[in-house]
Amino acid sequence: MVKKLRNRAARIALLGAALAVLVGCGGRDYQTKGIENLLPPLRFELTAESGEPITEAAFRGAPAVVFFGFTHCPDVCPTAMARIAAAMEAAGAPASDLRVLFVSVDPGRDDPATLKRYTDFFSDRVTGATADVEALREMTKRYRATFGYGEPNEFGDYSVSHSSAMYLFDAKGEARALFSPDDSVAAMAADLRRVASEG
Repeated sequence: MVKKLRNRAARIALLGAALAVLVGCGGRDYQTKGIENLLPPLRFELTAESGEPITEAAFRGAPAVVFFGFTHCPDVCPTAMARIAAAMEAAGAPASDLRVLFVSVDPGRDDPATLKRYTDFFSDRVTGATADVEALREMTKRYRATFGYGEPNEFGDYSVSHSSAMYLFDAKGEARALFSPDDSVAAMAADLRRVASEG
């Protein structure tokens, strides 16, 4: 158990270091954290909340925000989703085409119906999706994110550790900004408007 906790702590520390590099090297013209040319373009193969396969092609032509979480998350995920919904609203017409991809890193509990109920609560512009753990690890590694599972309790419940950042991609699928929990809704909205206005 102690070894697992140390391994998890090490993964979280590495993630923190990676995000620090992104923040330190990003562009300075964003109100959040610019990450132009620091991450690969948006690419994924997942199963959507509809039960159908979904790839990055479904998001091309408009900006997209990607967030890794899970529906049983008690605080980080609902807070992040409420904040991005508020930022989209505040961004107004320029960002009206923007969509959010909520990627569940808990495929064992987040089936399509569960994902749809969860995403519908926040906005009809949010799409839930997930995949098997191997595919999720490949995707999170691509964007310097991470996740892990705690030991199940006597009822089979378990915790999931995951990154708290949100990734903003432009209409061409290029990474543009990183939203952290410390960023204000106003700052997020400003960067959504900026990227959306570029077409």
